[in-house]
Amino acid sequence: MNTIAEPTVQFDAELISRMSTSGPRYTSYPTADRFKPDFSYSSFLEAQANLRMRGARAPLSLYVHIPFCNVVCYYCACNKVVTKDRSKAVTYLGYLKQEIDMQGKLFAGMNRVEQLHFGGGTPTYLSDEQMGELLAHMRKHFEFAPDEEGEYSIEIDPRTVDAERIHTLRKQGFNRVSMGVQDFDPVVQKAVNRIQPAEETLAVIQAARDAGFRSISVDLIYGLPKQSMTTMQATMDKVIEANPDRIALYNYAHMPHLFKPQRRIAEDELPTPAVKLDMLALCIERLTQAGYVYIGMDHFAKPDDDLAVAQRQGRLHRNFQGYSTHAETDLVALGVSAISSVNGTYSQNEKTLDEYYARLDEGRLPIARGYAMDNDDLLRRMVIQNLMCNFELSISALELGYPIRFKQYFAKELQKLREFERDGLLSIEDDWISISPKGRLLIRNICMVFDRHLAADRAAGTAPGQVHPLRFSRTI
Repeated sequence: MNTIAEPTVQFDAELISRMSTSGPRYTSYPTADRFKPDFSYSSFLEAQANLRMRGARAPLSLYVHIPFCNVVCYYCACNKVVTKDRSKAVTYLGYLKQEIDMQGKLFAGMNRVEQLHFGGGTPTYLSDEQMGELLAHMRKHFEFAPDEEGEYSIEIDPRTVDAERIHTLRKQGFNRVSMGVQDFDPVVQKAVNRIQPAEETLAVIQAARDAGFRSISVDLIYGLPKQSMTTMQATMDKVIEANPDRIALYNYAHMPHLFKPQRRIAEDELPTPAVKLDMLALCIERLTQAGYVYIGMDHFAKPDDDLAVAQRQGRLHRNFQGYSTHAETDLVALGVSAISSVNGTYSQNEKTLDEYYARLDEGRLPIARGYAMDNDDLLRRMVIQNLMCNFELSISALELGYPIRFKQYFAKELQKLREFERDGLLSIEDDWISISPKGRLLIRNICMVFDRHLAADRAAGTAPGQVHPLRFSRTI
């Protein structure tokens, strides 16, 4: 049963049109484009050893990347391998288990896991048997919290599963499921090469509910080719009727220079920026009317969902998988291209299968690059996390944790924030910075003010509003 939530976000078309620019999504700070190749396997070992020396006993979060897909979706920007050759998955799983062995030994004695996420690619590319064996192997090396305490999620493609498979995934230990829908309109689906009948998707949602999944999440995209206000309205009707616990509403970022599959999309079939804004306004209105809470950065949830509860309690966190209910856990990522966050460092695995396999054949973790944060990075990460997750920042709480005087340390940033304050995006008080409902859709713009690395780019001559335009999507 839905409860009507108080509107937590306000759409201002003029303000959004004026302020939308290229910028990071801040699934990490510093962002992944700042990672360096001189951060290596030995750098990760040093960070992990320091964590053990400090006697860290906080629970872990695990991410597992399964890169395989049967067919390519033209809009996709994920690291994936499109193949129908199932033997490739067998080879990959063998190497993935080697990486699990190595990480399991490194984290022995501090290996309690309270969060697990399988992403891709298409994790349900694996068979029931392969998934079961992989999970059993992980349980040999990591201690998983009981079902009622842990959040164990998997991304599924509704085209690859049936009701029986959904029930099997629940029995295998997953208690949260997310699935791509993007758009229910068959013409739009054909334009992006993802034919997915609505009846099929709705049956999978119902099966997940019947199987006892604690949270069901649906992904939508606005701005796809052939989309219109009419198709968006029809899709929203079906989604709201399906009543998922969480909805992720993504802006399609057309970046064919970075993602080859997008070159198959005809640019003249994309909706105009004005129509995209109208679509966003429609979706926000429909979802808030249906009782969903705006969590931030494309995400909506029912008021009683764990994500909304964590936000109200100040426990919300943001990482490479998006918003998370488990703050301050070290993230150990497994698989090709996966990114770990351990003890103030980021480390990303090799992005190709051949390089990933080669590093493991050498008896080394397959780390290709990474980043070790200094104190300034850690401070700014805390600021950005608070703004992204809570839409507010306690200045006194930050000063308790870091040896700074906020208004002196961030004097230049506060000058810029005053401009946002005049536009009604936020308010600055003696002890608080609070984001208004109008500013929440532009939270990326606000967080960019605290990004030291972007500021350095600007100082080096990058034009205002053109910060890495080929690297980042538009903020709205």
